[in-house]
Amino acid sequence: MERVNRAIDHIVRNLAQPLRLSEVAEVAGFSRFHFHRIFKAILGEPLNLFVKRQRLERALHLMSHAPNRSLTEVALDCGFSSSSDFSRSFRQRYGTSPSTFDLDTFSNTRRAELDGVLSRQRGSPRVTTLPAGANPDGFAVTLRDLPARTVAYIRVLDPYREGVAQAACERLVAWAIERGVADGQWLGYMWDEPEIVALADCRYDVALVVDDVVSAGEIGRLEFPPMRVAEVVLSGDIALEARALDWLYKTWLPQSGYMPADQPCFEAWIGRPFAHRPEHFEIACQLPVKRV
Repeated sequence: MERVNRAIDHIVRNLAQPLRLSEVAEVAGFSRFHFHRIFKAILGEPLNLFVKRQRLERALHLMSHAPNRSLTEVALDCGFSSSSDFSRSFRQRYGTSPSTFDLDTFSNTRRAELDGVLSRQRGSPRVTTLPAGANPDGFAVTLRDLPARTVAYIRVLDPYREGVAQAACERLVAWAIERGVADGQWLGYMWDEPEIVALADCRYDVALVVDDVVSAGEIGRLEFPPMRVAEVVLSGDIALEARALDWLYKTWLPQSGYMPADQPCFEAWIGRPFAHRPEHFEIACQLPVKRV
């Protein structure tokens, strides 16, 4: 799995560039003949379809959170050769052109699916969405400049299954205790936005900032560049975190002069992950941003 994760990390970071099977296989340390079969067995889809889906979902993310970009700019930023190539691929997947796609209805349907899953796992439904401009929780942003960081991580596929993310946290905590590094900065980050990506296709990493690490088994190694983040500190349940992200994207971001950077949104845990009971979070939500 560690070598397939290396391939995924390479793909996600290079979506704007051509991605050839032989190149990705080399990053993963497989021959291209074996890699294609292994990748499909683990991810459930062949490499070419995975790459195309990642590009289309990145495009939806930009259409949602960077509305001033033209569709041609979005197409090229996501690795399509032209706007016509983008439109053709988009129509094949979503049944309509990018210019006529109803993004609000699509996102609301995805959010309803997520709310349903969380409600079944944790009891009665709770408010996780906010209309633009609403801030009943009193969220406030602090802009922070973070240095480059190296992390050790465990990747969780289909992370909204009950207990799987917490179990991955427990395994990484045990790994860190054994090496005497468990009191560092713990992170969780979602590579995919559940309002855009099907829940079963989402990927979540639980991670620990370290001086260095050698990838082995399910433990991966990833380097993040320096970045500016919009940070909101929280103490509460998962519904509060969902509302904070809703507020960041819908209310704070459009008025801020910033747009999302090409990095995942982070949960920076205060202490070790799930140290305050599984249903209670002490975290800072950190949205990487860049100037419009």
